[in-house]
Amino acid sequence: MHEGNQTSISEFLLLGLSSQPGQQELLFALFLAMYLVTVVGNALIVLAIGLDSYLHTPMYLFLANLSLADISSISTSVPKMLMNIQTKSPSISYESCITQMYFSIVFVVIDNFLLGVMAFDRFVAICHPLNYTTVMGPRLCLWLTATPWALSNTVTLTHPSAPPIGLLLSCSDTTVHELVLFVMGSSVITLPFAFILVSYACIITAVMRLSCPEGRWKAFSTCGSHLTVVFLFYGTIVGVYFFPSSPDPDNRDKVGALLFTVVTPMMSPFIYSLRSTDVKGAPRRPLLGERALPVMP
Repeated sequence: MHEGNQTSISEFLLLGLSSQPGQQELLFALFLAMYLVTVVGNALIVLAIGLDSYLHTPMYLFLANLSLADISSISTSVPKMLMNIQTKSPSISYESCITQMYFSIVFVVIDNFLLGVMAFDRFVAICHPLNYTTVMGPRLCLWLTATPWALSNTVTLTHPSAPPIGLLLSCSDTTVHELVLFVMGSSVITLPFAFILVSYACIITAVMRLSCPEGRWKAFSTCGSHLTVVFLFYGTIVGVYFFPSSPDPDNRDKVGALLFTVVTPMMSPFIYSLRSTDVKGAPRRPLLGERALPVMP
């Protein structure tokens, strides 16, 4: 058989955020601090939920999984970035690059699905409060927790040859691969987002029917943290990819990757710990000997 031109890839060179040598130390310190804050903040949320039986409810079960996904998401890229800055070696092997991209996509998709699951939890709590305990039983909670992890891996494994960098380097026709990548990427973002919008439309309708202003405020306050994270997550998508402020697509992609992998995971523990009185009170409850009572939705 006639052998045509063949090219093998052994490694990639990571361009990084800046090529200025004087800025490397500043970037190293900045991203190290952001990484530590993200890991410690999310780990404390997981620890508080795990140790405090007061927080053993569906809402905080989903929050613990979101924090685990955020820790995993930032850990797929930032440690390698820090190592490259420290060693002044921008290379990454082909296998490491594909592995990093795979897990980066997986954990972003998990975040996306978990936000939809948390919206469903708030919908049941506010629109069907009398049936909340029955509907959100252990079996459904386990299913809603496991599905985002399984589905995200399934979606990513469906077309493993479709990372954008591979499509750019390919010499063959990549039209079908690009179409599959576009359809899959659009579906995993738009479907959960549409579900969140429908859930909150029902929530707002139910809350506005309440005659008591205090009841309305209490209902909306239970959704405050989740709504803030939703705006941060999807606002990043809209701001970076639908209304790009920079004409340079490379800079746009860098900003998008930075927001997804670093900024959003770092902000989530602050949002939930500052807005949720239950999370803020978790460290002192064991000390005060408070009884573990079921949290009313």
